[in-house]
Amino acid sequence: MKKIGMLFGKERSFPMAFIDRVNSKKIDGIIAEPVYIDKVMQGEPSGYAVIFDRISQDVPFYRAYLKNAALCGTTVINNPFWWSADEKFFNNCLATKIGVPVPKTVILPSKDLPTDTSDESFSNLAYPLDWEGIFKYIGFPAYMKPFAGGGWKSVYQLNSIEEFFEKHAETEQLVMMLQEEIKFDEYYRCYCIGGKYVRIMPYEPRNPHALRYVADFKPSPERYKLMEDIVLRICHYLGYDFNTVELAIRDGVPYAIDFCNPAPDAEVTSVGQENFDWVVETAANYAIEKAMEHKDDMDNLTWGTYITNSSSKKKLY
Repeated sequence: MKKIGMLFGKERSFPMAFIDRVNSKKIDGIIAEPVYIDKVMQGEPSGYAVIFDRISQDVPFYRAYLKNAALCGTTVINNPFWWSADEKFFNNCLATKIGVPVPKTVILPSKDLPTDTSDESFSNLAYPLDWEGIFKYIGFPAYMKPFAGGGWKSVYQLNSIEEFFEKHAETEQLVMMLQEEIKFDEYYRCYCIGGKYVRIMPYEPRNPHALRYVADFKPSPERYKLMEDIVLRICHYLGYDFNTVELAIRDGVPYAIDFCNPAPDAEVTSVGQENFDWVVETAANYAIEKAMEHKDDMDNLTWGTYITNSSSKKKLY
């Protein structure tokens, strides 16, 4: 029996619907269930062929558990080693090398010194930074957001230099990105599952949270194909099995705004019933596919093109 485990936190609608959908297909030798952990011993298998991870970004214990499981052959969706290394600023840097338009972005040192450091820890950092050059490059309005993490936490819209310094003072030890604002005509949030299944969803981030998927943008077939190609290119290079990519359309050009979402919102009350049904069905089919391909004592993880090219000494991009 090959088990597909769902590892999750407070959310309920997607994990439970996923488990029910996998089991409703009655695939011989495959069953889905919530992951159950009563002990974690080094080098011991988890008992799962596939684990779908929805929570380890917030629980370091779970991330350690998943790395051990992956080492013992479990297919983890998403790869916990890459997810531990990934962050939004690197993704933007990579996008500039693979032909994906992104907003102009800089990374900033934290306003407060990190714990257990002092002024002497930063002898390589100019003080003050070249603020004039930074602001000239980015311009205003701009957005400031953490270089890692998600969920619209600590995100600021800024309209002036004075406002920047006021808000940056509130960020304490967070490492922030300052990013050009893309004044968009249309906006889309795109699910990508298995590096091959894409759902492009009209999205209006300026609406209240409960109404953001209530948007009537209708892309032409050509624009749809262009967005699909960008979403696939990003997810192939990053190696995510389950991710969302947000695209803002300015003057006909899709800009990737936020594309490091390996545990994206999938609650039915957020995404709506039609999108929810697609995500549940597609995720269930992909997990079953990975379970059927699973081989004991092998590396069954997905590794992105950036990593595989690096390890094989190929051109990185």
